[in-house]
Amino acid sequence: MMAPWDLYVIITTNLGGGRPTLELVRQALAGGATAIQLREKDLPARELVELGREIRQLTRAAGATFIVNDRLDVALAVEADGVHIGQEDLPARVARELLGPGKILGVSTGTVLEARQAVADGADYLGVGSIYATRSKEDAGEPIGLAGLKAIRAAVTVPLVAIGGINSNNAAEVIAAGADGVAVVSAVIGAPDVAAAARELLAAVRRARH
Repeated sequence: MMAPWDLYVIITTNLGGGRPTLELVRQALAGGATAIQLREKDLPARELVELGREIRQLTRAAGATFIVNDRLDVALAVEADGVHIGQEDLPARVARELLGPGKILGVSTGTVLEARQAVADGADYLGVGSIYATRSKEDAGEPIGLAGLKAIRAAVTVPLVAIGGINSNNAAEVIAAGADGVAVVSAVIGAPDVAAAARELLAAVRRARH
């Protein structure tokens, strides 16, 4: 099982302008999001599971992939398509063993070394960045730029989802540099019209590819 990564929308409710989580998800899917990641660092497990089950229904109905950030236990509990982990989270090799076959493992990487290791450990796709400066993720670190993305693209063959400061104006150059899709937070869920922002970004990605 492998997903279309064109537009990967990360749901972090506190960046959604006070709108309910499920409304953000519905609008992102209405705009054509091909993957939804639930990233709520501050919610207790019980609330995450309840929320995750509802998002699972919405993504399934829309034919979109559902990924849970960091919480492998929650991903399994809600029957998500997979889990995404960072360099400081559960080791990728352990996550791969616990997930079992048929589930997607994504790993955040910012260097060729991290990318090669993640693939060796069983990652199905890589979140690569931060490409540009971003305020959506406090621990994003220094941007790796398009050159960093190109270097990782040359080193591995798994799908790359670029993240960090990406919007409809710069998505084309990110795809041209080797990304299979773009992951965004504020560019979609922080927009006044979430569905319209998603639609515009998805169109930019697909234009760049074709």
